[in-house]
Amino acid sequence: MALNFANNNSLSAITSLPASISGGALNLISTQTASSSSTISFTSGIDSTYDEYVFKFYNIHLSDNTPFGFQANVVGGSGYNETITSTSFFARHNESDSTTGLSYSAANDQAQGTAFQRLVTDQGTGNDENMGGTLHLFSPSSTTFVKHFISNCQAAQASDYSMQRFVAGYFNTTSAIDEIQFKPESGTFDGVIKLYGIS
Repeated sequence: MALNFANNNSLSAITSLPASISGGALNLISTQTASSSSTISFTSGIDSTYDEYVFKFYNIHLSDNTPFGFQANVVGGSGYNETITSTSFFARHNESDSTTGLSYSAANDQAQGTAFQRLVTDQGTGNDENMGGTLHLFSPSSTTFVKHFISNCQAAQASDYSMQRFVAGYFNTTSAIDEIQFKPESGTFDGVIKLYGIS
């Protein structure tokens, strides 16, 4: 494979780019808006078209101070209860600059569990408190391998903390996954979730 380099530090001299630079485009598949919703489900658009899917969260606002998470269904499945093994840690910093921390979060991981995987916890319910972030799902249509995911979400915590939570894991199934549902553990939520495929 030939490599292309910029000559003489002049970007105007570049006549072509390596193929890998043009990849990684976000292709919007669907947008769903929650308005006092108990769940949002993506039941189409997750298939073999892309090897990576990304959910983006915008202004997720909860009615209750409760964890917000996700689960999946395999093709033909129901109940949003696939087996998950996961890990979770978070960083925090409060508004008064008196407390900081970086902690593993054993209460929010799973070991062959079927619960909704928590993406954020202790999110505030104030009018100015919300969450934003991303969830990546890799090769959901594979019928050979488990399905890996990673997420990075930032929330305004109920006690006035900036709380950034990192979650990663896998659905321990070799069946293809084609549906994802998001919900708080109680109450309802508002906000926008967008689904993208990565080309």
